Amino acid sequence: MKVLISGLCGHMGKELEKLVLDGYSGAEPTTGVDARADGSSTIPCVQYFSQADPNADVIVDFSHASMTDSLLAYATKHKIPLVIATTGQTTAQKASIKKASKIIPIFFAANYSVGIALLCELAKKTASVLPDAEIEIVEKHHDRKEDAPSGTALALAEALREVRGDATLHLGRAGMQKRTPNEIGIHAIRIGNVVGEHEVLIGTKNQTITLRHEAHSRALFAEGALSAAAFLIGKPTGLYGMKELLAF
Repeated sequence: MKVLISGLCGHMGKELEKLVLDGYSGAEPTTGVDARADGSSTIPCVQYFSQADPNADVIVDFSHASMTDSLLAYATKHKIPLVIATTGQTTAQKASIKKASKIIPIFFAANYSVGIALLCELAKKTASVLPDAEIEIVEKHHDRKEDAPSGTALALAEALREVRGDATLHLGRAGMQKRTPNEIGIHAIRIGNVVGEHEVLIGTKNQTITLRHEAHSRALFAEGALSAAAFLIGKPTGLYGMKELLAF
């Protein structure tokens, strides 16, 4: 499969480039798109989508949420399946992604780790077995990450709301107020060079279950994104995610 990499010059773009050049999941490179296009990549890189080679089987995006509109415009114009591995999109941008999925197949996930997908399922199961338990989510990332809470933390919270329909999200905690029984607290930590850590605490007055996932290398997410790209080839239009990839 011929892969166009959006965000080629970033940290994740570099990880993806290594895998594509190694032929992971049958991948081979076409071009990359990155506003920096600093010449540091082995794969040819251009600054704008209008300059990119449309002869690609799939686009994998590890750029920035600000690129979402131009990314969708290019992908839908050339009818190229799209894997979006960037987080931090606005509500309007997410609506645009859903609209574009009626034209091309799109794979959109907050996290491309199989472990995180399992964490979501385990958290849902635990919350359903302990319906009166309180839930808190703590996420840690490197100090360069802009969006907080992380897209993965929000995805965990939304997964939990599937079994806690009345739950409300509480971002951070400050001031003088008691915790409400149905809230899901989310806390973001930005420090050093942490790749990504997510922890779900589900506790009653007498016990607490802690579910935790730690990413050791960014290559983990690049591998997941390329697996998603291979999955997307030949699929009909629609919006896909980790549930479809892993058949949960």
